[in-house]
Amino acid sequence: MRFLMLNWRDPGNPKSGGAERVSRAYLGELVRRGHEVFWYANNFPGAKPEETYDGIKIIRGGGMGSSVWQAVKWHRRYKPFDLIIDQHHGIPWYAPWWSGTNVVAYIHEVLGPIWKSFYPQPVSTLGMWQERRTIWCYRNVPFWTPSESTQRLLKSLGVRHVNVFPNGVDTTPLPDLEPKPLESPLRLITVCRLAPNKRVDHAISALRLLLNQGVDANLTIVGSGEVERQLRQSASDSGLQNKITFTGHLSEVQKNAALQRAHFLLHTSQREGWGLNVIEANAMGTPAIVYPVDGLVDSTVNGVTGFVTKEETPESIARVLAEATKDVSRYEQYRQNAWERSKTFAWKQVLPPACNWLEERARGRKQA
Repeated sequence: MRFLMLNWRDPGNPKSGGAERVSRAYLGELVRRGHEVFWYANNFPGAKPEETYDGIKIIRGGGMGSSVWQAVKWHRRYKPFDLIIDQHHGIPWYAPWWSGTNVVAYIHEVLGPIWKSFYPQPVSTLGMWQERRTIWCYRNVPFWTPSESTQRLLKSLGVRHVNVFPNGVDTTPLPDLEPKPLESPLRLITVCRLAPNKRVDHAISALRLLLNQGVDANLTIVGSGEVERQLRQSASDSGLQNKITFTGHLSEVQKNAALQRAHFLLHTSQREGWGLNVIEANAMGTPAIVYPVDGLVDSTVNGVTGFVTKEETPESIARVLAEATKDVSRYEQYRQNAWERSKTFAWKQVLPPACNWLEERARGRKQA
């Protein structure tokens, strides 16, 4: 069968992230099953018009505001596909109205408040309105999402069929957990693209609060992005430059080593589709402290594999960490639980049910 994914970015894009990593895994499995697989994405400076990754044929064309039309023109020149995977990132590709074939909508998270982090008024309000309206227009299209919290939100917006397939991770869990006492200084880490919606400044503020309370701690910030300069300035202005390490981008080996050293991962995003780095940290024996937002409440089991704060504030993070340091005997249990759960997200377990479902949709089988 022939499959086509439509996504604004592809694995070769410098701004690619978790969405592209997991998409590549799913499409790669379809290739291994003997299917012909294409991925249409936006062009970017220095990109080749066509490229191949893991047997996936990457096609690039157009940019913001033009790539949908370019995809339509490209699609007309090819023989029909059995299934198109229309990936939403705030704005979809509208494939059900121009492709003439089976379509599923793939969405990691409903952006919602994230629009406000990137666009001023009235653009952000317009963006949120069109996103909700567009999802309603897609209400009869089968949706695929990695978290139950996003499933609930989509259904509240009128979508009739939403299938949940948790994301797998490339990180192999440690073969054994070595002791990691919860001792001073408390080692904290955040791993993400340094973008406004990730709110890494909240992690910096939480560190400052801990230090003011007499809890010795440090923070490692892994990643790069458009707000890195502001974050560095914030650390300097707060007098925390000796307590915060900015590593920039790290290789997978280096990142895993950093996660393994840390006592806790902090995740302060406005909203996530899943929170891949939570499971990656768990695989390295490191529990996470996350905000109570869609996606992160799925990747972390509160009080079992880590903690979900009560509010989306640095004060709430600091309270959780201060309490955790008072009960060091339970820390090893959180580590053990997180590590064991991470094993259930191996790709070999995650891929079969999702790809079986995609094959069924390609054959045109309707959902009940």
